[in-house]
Amino acid sequence: MPDKQNWWEWEINGGTSWLGVNLKELFNYKDLLFRLVRKDFLSSYQQTLLGPFWVVFQPILTVITYVFVFHEVIGISTDGVPALLYYLTGITLWNLFADIFSNTSYAYTQSITIFEKVYFPRLIAPLSILALSFLKFGIQFLLLIIIAGYFYLFRHIEFNFIRLLISLPVIIIISGTGFGAGLIFSIITIKYKDLFNLLQLFIRLFMFICPIFYSVGMVPPKVRLLVNFNPLSIPFEMFRFAFFGKGSFNSLQIFYCTGFMIILLLAGIVVFNKWSDKLIDLA
Repeated sequence: MPDKQNWWEWEINGGTSWLGVNLKELFNYKDLLFRLVRKDFLSSYQQTLLGPFWVVFQPILTVITYVFVFHEVIGISTDGVPALLYYLTGITLWNLFADIFSNTSYAYTQSITIFEKVYFPRLIAPLSILALSFLKFGIQFLLLIIIAGYFYLFRHIEFNFIRLLISLPVIIIISGTGFGAGLIFSIITIKYKDLFNLLQLFIRLFMFICPIFYSVGMVPPKVRLLVNFNPLSIPFEMFRFAFFGKGSFNSLQIFYCTGFMIILLLAGIVVFNKWSDKLIDLA
């Protein structure tokens, strides 16, 4: 009698595990992942004047606006760092979070037609968005490094390449937080579609709560606890410290934002995996 495990290659049942992330299966669909990333990248810049150059033009335009409004008009201090470089650092990191969070929140809705036609690990769709966000961030981060190098060579701004390694865990924390939150919202917005409008409003307002164009040290003591409660505040301070050696944070705060990211990321994967197939009819 043949071994029972050789009777079939596929088993279809109605159950869905809570975690159910099969890394081997995800790896087997790596070609699909790369194709989705390529498709999304090309479709994002088709029939545009600047094409992929928007990836660089957008942060530059934002920085110019910030320099004029917050530095020239309002007069917010940049701790002795050139305003252009100071704001570009915050904007580059914020764009990574906002891009991952907002686009992942739409991942389920945008991929529903594919979900209905063919099987593949549903997590591939948001993972392709995460990969695309990393690609765009890599270009913007390179721009930041080039501009920081210019100020280091010609404006004698302190720049420590060893200290720059601190930016790596910061990128992981920011990405994990945005990805986990995006996975949860991608499921919630299937049932409550009006949350899409609130989501865009939330991103705009949340930007001012994060220390992008100011440092935590500038916040009055009576509201600093509220700012520190924001799990993204410390990563922005760490990112700024990696470039300029200026920023206020401690090991307890690092532990807090890292733990928050891990819990949110696991929760996002669990929720997305559990409900991705059950909500197809509602999309």
